Amino acid sequence: MLSYLLAPFLAPFRPRPAELKASRTAPLVALLAQGRPRWTPRDYASLAREGYARNAIAYRAVRLVAEAAGAVPFLLAEAGREIDRHPLLDLLARPNPRLRQADFLEAICGHMLVAGNAYLEMVALDGVPRELHVLRPDRVKVVPGADGWPEAFDYTLDGRTVRIAQGEGVPAILHLAAFNPLDDHYGFPPLEAAAQALDLHNSSGAWNKALIDNAARPSGALIYGGAGTLSDDQFERLKGELEASFQGAANAGRPLLLEGGLDWKPLALSPKDMDFEAARNGAAREIALALGVPPMLLSIPGDTTYANYAEANRALWRLTVIPMVRRIADALCGWLAPAYGGNLSLVPDLDQIEALALERSALWARVTAADFLSEDEKRAAVGYGAR
Repeated sequence: MLSYLLAPFLAPFRPRPAELKASRTAPLVALLAQGRPRWTPRDYASLAREGYARNAIAYRAVRLVAEAAGAVPFLLAEAGREIDRHPLLDLLARPNPRLRQADFLEAICGHMLVAGNAYLEMVALDGVPRELHVLRPDRVKVVPGADGWPEAFDYTLDGRTVRIAQGEGVPAILHLAAFNPLDDHYGFPPLEAAAQALDLHNSSGAWNKALIDNAARPSGALIYGGAGTLSDDQFERLKGELEASFQGAANAGRPLLLEGGLDWKPLALSPKDMDFEAARNGAAREIALALGVPPMLLSIPGDTTYANYAEANRALWRLTVIPMVRRIADALCGWLAPAYGGNLSLVPDLDQIEALALERSALWARVTAADFLSEDEKRAAVGYGAR
């Protein structure tokens, strides 16, 4: 009875349960996922095959961005002060026995451009990261937890599946995903945005090949103007002679001798009527733009966006390569830095990029001419610390 009477007075002094941070919308995501692996909602193999393996424009655009990103060195700073030696820099320089830093970054960028997702596995020894491995996106599936967000990843190969739990401390898997307005877990692949342009460009190449195989002439019809119709034997004989004597590149230009009231009538439109080259070049521009590459760098005619090649190259670095490298550097640092402690930051070393040399020279000239700035302020303006 006494405790009942004193309860209102003792309530402010009772220990309160620890507050937990959680999104109010997470339970809805959890109900949607129900703790099962979520398969990639698009055909990665088709995008890789039709977009990267069979299309020269997409292949070169992906290679251009990935190779440029792989050539960018990193700078590591602790509490705002640049450091030259650190285990994290050593790990990134040689992520595993098979890859060096350039290959490692190139693989990450390639997966981001083709699949919209990149997965990195960390192998630790006594809690210290020792190796980093790039996993193929089509083999990795997200396993949502009770709160709707990934608690593990399933890696499947040849019918065998290994579940990699995130666990405590540094997560075992880092998932880099491009923005996707239609999915909570998987990124949106840039090649999917150019799917129609890829189909058009690939089909135009197949049409050209078929045109050459058919003696570089569009399809047509042999019209029989005689009385009655051809017998089955006459039809098969005529068909066989056309295939053997007039079809194929080796028979290009051979005259067609018609007899018995036969007349040749072309059925297909000419390439000029179809505006064939313009449509093909337009598809190539769409593919290049979806991947963030100025069409001028891929020698696609009809593009006058940039005044010259050097300007287009700077646009590639500023608009595509550098933002991607910065995002990867931020993700790697946020993922691995807790294992080493300290206030670490990882950024790309833009001073080592030759394509930006003109911009760098212009910046130094402007800062040097600014007499109202002190020497330390000038150093800070160009990215260097005070002496």
